[in-house]
Amino acid sequence: MSIDISPRLLRYFMAVAEELHFGRAATRLYIAQPSLSHQIRKLEEILGTPLFARTSRRVQLTAAGRTLVREAPKALAALEQAVQLTRQAGSGIATTIRLGYTPVTGFDTLTTLLDALREDHPDLMVDAREFFSAEIPERLRAGELDVGLALAPQLGDGVAGEILREEPVSALLSIRHRLADMPRIPVAALRDETLLLFPRRLAPVYYDGIVAAFREAGFAPEICAFDEPPVYAMLARLAGGREIGLAPASFAEHAATTAAGIVVRAVVDPPILADLSMLWPANDPSPAIANVRSTARQCAEEHKWLRNPVT
Repeated sequence: MSIDISPRLLRYFMAVAEELHFGRAATRLYIAQPSLSHQIRKLEEILGTPLFARTSRRVQLTAAGRTLVREAPKALAALEQAVQLTRQAGSGIATTIRLGYTPVTGFDTLTTLLDALREDHPDLMVDAREFFSAEIPERLRAGELDVGLALAPQLGDGVAGEILREEPVSALLSIRHRLADMPRIPVAALRDETLLLFPRRLAPVYYDGIVAAFREAGFAPEICAFDEPPVYAMLARLAGGREIGLAPASFAEHAATTAAGIVVRAVVDPPILADLSMLWPANDPSPAIANVRSTARQCAEEHKWLRNPVT
């Protein structure tokens, strides 16, 4: 059961408890003693217990009153902090942003953005959480995230977005693979290869773009999809030498430097492009979200993430 007690009532109580003298407390609070007594009795009615033991000669706290003396300052301090943080969030000075990102952005795009946010907005806290691309728009709609980084997302109602980074898809393969000596691998050369990808439902547009590129080359790719694809499990499997992984170039290049026996190669004829978008709630005017968007655009410009940047 919730109890509606105003901060003003608690402050009246604390003043009376401190001085235990209605006249002096009323003078300090600039209210008449009868009015103050009425406020205290109102508080006792709300709580359903007496806070003061009253006699003709003295007033003293009851056990319940002593408990409230101990706990009320905590409640008032928490309220004041909530008000302050709310005002700061509204002004964009300080708040926590919940950022959802797809796994392939975690090594380069995300770290670059987080570094820039720390420099541009040192009071901004970022709670970064990993999700698959298809999950991020829904979590934004549900109010579980404030900003998202997703591969070729399907926005839908209530979610706005813009492309933050465009990059080619590269091949990850074992140094023992028959194609490892080719610096640029044509799509046609992958006709008889098994490709490791995550399931289509996790990023449908990105997945379909890869399949379309292979169909343009005249064949349907052989795809092996992990149900819940852990990144490092994929890299370990690639080290076996039989399969090829496809991933955005920034992720592929990082993975090739951290996984023993794995190399990265460009995919050409035709090149396959991956679009990474920044997403946010369409109707949220939060200055903090606007700050994140502004810093992200600056990152895209400085690092030349966009092939055809919007001017």
